[in-house]
Amino acid sequence: MEVPFWIILVVIGIIASGFMTVKASREERKEELEYIEKEGEVFLERMAKEKEKKRQYSS
Repeated sequence: MEVPFWIILVVIGIIASGFMTVKASREERKEELEYIEKEGEVFLERMAKEKEKKRQYSS
């Protein structure tokens, strides 16, 4: 039994689409983690500045 050529193309397309979806998901997750880390650093820096201000006002 011979499989039509277009069915093979469809299967290859589905596999390629799945691969690209997984790849894009991983890249997006990596970008999100980098953004979260950057924002966390900004927050910690801001908290350190506020703490220093409070310490100056207390003195």
